[in-house]
Amino acid sequence: MRAAALALGLVLLAACGAAAQSEALPHVGFVVKRTGGSFAQEMTSGFHEGVGRIGGVSATVTGPPGQDGHKEVELFRDLSMTARGGIAVATSEPSLMAPSIGEVLRQRVAVIGVDTRLTASSGVKLHIGNDNYELGEKLADELMRRMPPDATGTVVLGNTAPGLAGFDDRAEGIRGRFAEKLPGVVVLGPFDTQRDDAANRDTWKRLVAANPNALAFVGTGDCDGVNLAALKTEKSARWLVGGFGVDPRTLQAVRDGAMVASISPEHYLKGAVAGWLLARHAKRGAVLPEGWIETPGLTVTTANLDQVLHRQESEKARREFFQPQIDSFVEDPASWVRPLEQAR
Repeated sequence: MRAAALALGLVLLAACGAAAQSEALPHVGFVVKRTGGSFAQEMTSGFHEGVGRIGGVSATVTGPPGQDGHKEVELFRDLSMTARGGIAVATSEPSLMAPSIGEVLRQRVAVIGVDTRLTASSGVKLHIGNDNYELGEKLADELMRRMPPDATGTVVLGNTAPGLAGFDDRAEGIRGRFAEKLPGVVVLGPFDTQRDDAANRDTWKRLVAANPNALAFVGTGDCDGVNLAALKTEKSARWLVGGFGVDPRTLQAVRDGAMVASISPEHYLKGAVAGWLLARHAKRGAVLPEGWIETPGLTVTTANLDQVLHRQESEKARREFFQPQIDSFVEDPASWVRPLEQAR
């Protein structure tokens, strides 16, 4: 009798275990840099939206609150133990991350790069991100529209992450556009303006003091534009300011006239594309494309500021704003893919 009861218990336990296993959802993940940054929050929201479009897939987004490449690696390795359906990576330290990515790929877990290009040594074959050189050109165009066609003088250029792919490309796009359209304007830099907000502000204070007659100050990172706009307001200065991102302070600076324009890399869209691709791969076994999925940026000026402010008010508004672009990608992903070696 006791043996029969024990056998029945083992059968029930086995059945429960099988049921729990069958009910477990495929799991995907995303490691982002600086979770406290508005860009990371945008990518996170987009990622969950993309995963939700497939349905039946669980998702985890993780990352350090501040600049910490070693922590990114640690969190990636931890996430790889559970997110077996695939992992997206938006890292601040591609070289540091590469060995761990290689190990995970050898375990047959899919990895894709988002925003910052991963190194070739990582072995990742898919990158989702902007044409950053073109984004730099867009910002230069907005600055030049406020200058006379025969303008002469200097523009001071800062880079929050020199040596990092994407940020260097933005800087080169700005320099190249001025050389092409306004050869009388000399672009100084790019100077290392630091990733930390306080250090960035101090660096710009020194650069502004050293170049009081500059036509414009422009940087490649989110904090560049925010701090420059604040300095311009404090000094009641006339020089032009350009930057990147849709941080609330950035949008307020555009509204106040302290910033000419901000170029939004549209991080929400990148996150959504990554989430949809990984969820489809995890749930349906769909093969991930190889190459560069180029996502467009958006020039934010007073002309479209109200529309952008509205979309930033809520998750619902963001989802509605980006829905046509996400739909376009979902309908024909292949048309968005370019050769990986062209990514910049």
